[in-house]
Amino acid sequence: MTNFFLTHKNPLTVLLVLILGGGIFVYTKLQTSLFPEITFPKIKVIADAGLQPVDKMMITVTKPLETAIKQVPDLQMIRSTTSRGSCEISAFLNWDANVDLRQQWIESKIEDIRNQLPPEVQISVARMNPSILPVMGYSLESNTRSPIELKQIANFTVKPFLSQVAGVSEIRITGGKTKEYWLQLNVQKMSTFSVTPTMVNTALSQTNFIKSNGYLSDYDFLYLTVTDATVRDKDALEQIVIKNDGKRVITVKDIADVQINEGVEYIKINANGRDGVLVAVVKQPNANLVALSKAMEQKVLELKKVLPPDVRVVPYYIQADFVKDSVRSVTDSLWVGLLLAIVVAIIFLRSWKASATLLITIPVTLALTLIVLYAVGYTFNIMTLGAIAAAIGLIIDDAIVVVEQIHRTHEEHPSAPTTKLVQKAIHYLFPAMLGSSISTIVIFIPFLLMSGVAGAYFSVMTNTMIITLVCSFFVTWLGLPVVYLLLTQKQQRAVQLVTGHNVKTQNWVSFFIKRPYISIFIVVALGGLIALLVPRLETGFLPEMDEGSIVLDYSSPPGTSLEETDRELRQVEKILKSIPEVQAYSRRTGTQMGFFITEPNRGDYLIQLKKKRDRSTEEVITAIRKRIESSQPALRIDFGQVIGDMLGDLMTSVQPIEIKVYGNDQKALQQLSKQVAEVVAKVSGTADVFDGVIIAGPSISVQPDYAKLALFGITPADFQYQLQTSLEGNISGNLFEREQYVTIRLVYPGNKKMTVSDLYNLKIFLPDGRLKPITALATITVNGGEAEIQRENLQTMGVVTARLENRDLGSVMKDIQQKLAADIHLPPSYSIQYGGAYADQQQSFKELLMILITASLLVFAVILFLYRSFRIALLILGIGVLGISGSYLALFLTGTPLNVGSYTGLIMITGIIGENSVFTFLQFRDSLHEKNTDDAIIYSISTRLRPKLMTALGAIIALMPLALGIGTGAQLHQPLAIAVIGGFVMALPLLLIVLPTGIRIIYKNRPPLLQSSDHEETT
Repeated sequence: MTNFFLTHKNPLTVLLVLILGGGIFVYTKLQTSLFPEITFPKIKVIADAGLQPVDKMMITVTKPLETAIKQVPDLQMIRSTTSRGSCEISAFLNWDANVDLRQQWIESKIEDIRNQLPPEVQISVARMNPSILPVMGYSLESNTRSPIELKQIANFTVKPFLSQVAGVSEIRITGGKTKEYWLQLNVQKMSTFSVTPTMVNTALSQTNFIKSNGYLSDYDFLYLTVTDATVRDKDALEQIVIKNDGKRVITVKDIADVQINEGVEYIKINANGRDGVLVAVVKQPNANLVALSKAMEQKVLELKKVLPPDVRVVPYYIQADFVKDSVRSVTDSLWVGLLLAIVVAIIFLRSWKASATLLITIPVTLALTLIVLYAVGYTFNIMTLGAIAAAIGLIIDDAIVVVEQIHRTHEEHPSAPTTKLVQKAIHYLFPAMLGSSISTIVIFIPFLLMSGVAGAYFSVMTNTMIITLVCSFFVTWLGLPVVYLLLTQKQQRAVQLVTGHNVKTQNWVSFFIKRPYISIFIVVALGGLIALLVPRLETGFLPEMDEGSIVLDYSSPPGTSLEETDRELRQVEKILKSIPEVQAYSRRTGTQMGFFITEPNRGDYLIQLKKKRDRSTEEVITAIRKRIESSQPALRIDFGQVIGDMLGDLMTSVQPIEIKVYGNDQKALQQLSKQVAEVVAKVSGTADVFDGVIIAGPSISVQPDYAKLALFGITPADFQYQLQTSLEGNISGNLFEREQYVTIRLVYPGNKKMTVSDLYNLKIFLPDGRLKPITALATITVNGGEAEIQRENLQTMGVVTARLENRDLGSVMKDIQQKLAADIHLPPSYSIQYGGAYADQQQSFKELLMILITASLLVFAVILFLYRSFRIALLILGIGVLGISGSYLALFLTGTPLNVGSYTGLIMITGIIGENSVFTFLQFRDSLHEKNTDDAIIYSISTRLRPKLMTALGAIIALMPLALGIGTGAQLHQPLAIAVIGGFVMALPLLLIVLPTGIRIIYKNRPPLLQSSDHEETT
């Protein structure tokens, strides 16, 4: 490569300019999202079978579905929840499974057993991924319009208008009331005219229709004939003939009062204290969230011009705001860290040309990284940006080493032309550059072994780091020398320098290497530090973020009416309004944001906090929790943050603490679950403890006497039809109105206010129109509530859950395990297992330990191939592993938990220290030509002191904004940054004291001739 950089300066310059331009172009094209687009291997099946009892539902629906789904390949686990009239089954697949194909398998298996299921069962199958949840939410409010009008505006104006925005998958409307025509039957008049509800239903079904009669050909035309008997308005509905006995024609208005009413729905929607309609925006899987949000914001402004003046559209949740703030925060941390690191380089090098070279080269590296990320289909998200920010220290390290080597070569040979000095410096450094880069890159390869949600997200992060480091190597190798040459003046002023600049000998090195006991003490102390700190570190699973939004799940006591639940929640809303940090909120009762079975006494709040606030989200949660628990003790509440809650819904458990009690007897499991919950509630650091026992409300069984029904000529189906008419009502057709079908419902007057005693006094129509008391035809029994049944892999279980409050996951789980072992005595064949975030954490930590060992061995192998010395490779590996002690110490002093993020930082440190050791040993080995072992060690340390300090300080300062957790979303990468900074700090004494001492021990007894031959052999 003689004069390579001089002869190829122009084409390489053009290439660098193209890379910069391409990076800027790609920057404008990259999609922005909060997290990478990950397909979660979870498929949910929901079956609705009316109001069947739990035990019957389990036998007739849940078990057949579980057996069918169990046959699907790649199935890892199956969980089910069976409640009254419905069941929810979650199929968890392997992470490498084709989820779309497996969903088709499940649907096919369900279709195979369809004949075995009750005929009225309705089954929904959905693939669970983040895209099924809303990313934006608006409330439609009005002080003058009814809930029916608001829902019609939402469905027929708002929904089609907002659906025009590119990237929208669904506009989901929740709340309001559906318009219905109610035929309130007059029982006395019906009895007088001998009209039964069945006759009314038959008349409506035989009147309200439109059907084709066939074609008619006349001359040269072909006519389609239709019989149009549709009912188009209220007047036409009242004129429908029910009966004609030859004496009188009886119409609907003769025996019923036709009214416009709200549909039967056990749902209550509230936004900021006002009843309204919620408009949720669901994006398409690959849509750009930020671009979609911007387009939607503009579309909403246009929508306001179309809506009536008294209708308001108010946003209550915009996920893109958090995403933009997070991306901006991490980007700012990246650039601030980069500029601070360059300032460090300027201070150390005292050369504007060398510093300018860094200032130009690093943006080129980042531009090339963006181009590659765009090519492989990655997006701008908190994981890719965090990876680039975390890798800035390594990018700076690569650039500083080369710039410093060129600069020092220039100082040592001031009279030589720059072109030759650049070529000489790169030629000298290239083997070490290649080896050090490989030793850093290989530590990320074992992350392929990581599974689960941590592996899915952090593999994107580590892949981004690999891409960044590979780009850094090529730009530093080929691009940086060209930039340095371009900044060099054509006319050398070397004549002004009479003598070269010699490396200042660091005599303190001799003091340490001649006293090996100091290094031995350091090694023993750091090993003891690791052994001391590891058991005392707080532990967690995934790093947490302060999102500024809260999900509050709630449930009132079993059987509580919708009105009473709403009254209790109005008191909760008074508390929310009194919290100064709360900006807006929305409430759903009888439904939830996700894909769940929801009873009328359950629901959730989505609470948006102000951006400028004094308290963190967790502190606000604690304050709200204490006030609700003191004022509304009957409510069971569970808090979480929106994105964390979303990830929990996509995984096995929303709550971090999950204790599963397995057994056969449902009542015994309920009792054990309550005992476990009592123990967990006493453990410090737990909150929102729930025993998992969910009781459906009380029920009333009406058992018909078949003999008596037959005696009076009533079929069981007719009996049930009349009973339903008196309560919920029966749908008897639709009325076509303004491009929509409006339901026609048959009801008895007072059906909304019917009591249990009213049910005992109910009258049943006989075929001749006479009335008979229901108690003469059936037995009525009031039953208590039934508990939901939960199963995992076809085994019944009880599930106790809890949240964390001001304590880490590891220490809380340790206390829980100890207390349960002491206080809970399980019957034979019963067992306890721990799930939730703790199970995921344990699995991830096992995999990360394997990754750490594998990464260390890979670094060892790279150094062994580079220098072909087993003892040197072992020495460098040992120093790299000891560097982890600095990471542990930093985590301990800052109170940062050891989680997947900080563990990734530990693994990075082994490669970083190995990378720095490579350059030191290269300098020592080449110095053996002219010096003895001690002088060569002193010279190599003296020579590498400046780049080591520059690298360490530059990397530390570059990571400091992330380590301080400044800005939205920075907390996600804070543990990693703290671990890496701690490792860098500890790396300095290891590289400057322990490494040279170890080299001296290995080489001190070799005579000069052997030293020289060893050098030639390894070269």
